[in-house]
Amino acid sequence: QVQLVESGGGLVQAGGSLRLSCAASATSVKIFSINAMGWYRQPPGSQRELVATMSSGGSPAYADSVKGRFTISRDNIKNTVYLQMNGLKPEDTAIYYCRGTITTTPEYYERDVWGQGTQVTVSS
Repeated sequence: QVQLVESGGGLVQAGGSLRLSCAASATSVKIFSINAMGWYRQPPGSQRELVATMSSGGSPAYADSVKGRFTISRDNIKNTVYLQMNGLKPEDTAIYYCRGTITTTPEYYERDVWGQGTQVTVSS
């Protein structure tokens, strides 16, 4: 079993900041490598959308709506990805999900793994 566990969500006023974390772990298998890791969000009544991703080499990509406000980073030793969110707006309110493309041993099988989500609420 491979899982991603998010933390850091909560309630914040508009203009405030939050930092989300997402750590990968495994039982019965071992994590061999993690390719892309990223953050997605699902606002109330809307579909899930991409927020930011980062390749294993460290190249980031952002949705236009968060460029200049959000920063994605990762610690490959800790198998963790972060999302620093500054200048939060009410429209950033959503459930934020972590996603990772994870290869495990001994079978060297690549998995697409999603976290359970963490709620971010921005009040006006």
